[in-house]
Amino acid sequence: QVQLVESGGGSVQTGGSLRLSCAASGYTYSRNLMGWFRQAPGKEREGVAAINSYNTTTYADSVKGRFTISQDKGKGTLYLQMNNLKPEDTAIYYCAASSNSRPSWWLPSLRLADFAVWGQGTQVTVSS
Repeated sequence: QVQLVESGGGSVQTGGSLRLSCAASGYTYSRNLMGWFRQAPGKEREGVAAINSYNTTTYADSVKGRFTISQDKGKGTLYLQMNNLKPEDTAIYYCAASSNSRPSWWLPSLRLADFAVWGQGTQVTVSS
């Protein structure tokens, strides 16, 4: 059974940093698209960053220059380095993976429909 488990969330002050990790188990880490999403109370889930198997990345405009997505295929782990955090970054952060049928050469996407497997989420709280 495929599982994605996030860790690294917590509470920080404005301007602080956190590093989220997502460990994959139950399958070989070979999904062609991995991503981070977030959902704040009362808001829809939104894409934050995504990376394809060629390490091409894409980011939401709101996090460009502050967040960095990366992956270690050998360890089967996805990361999200978050710097200069703002109160509006407060949300539950989810790791997600595409199905194996997605072509590896496709550019990364932040569309929810492109992701088939989801983690349980980790809370990030940024106080002013």
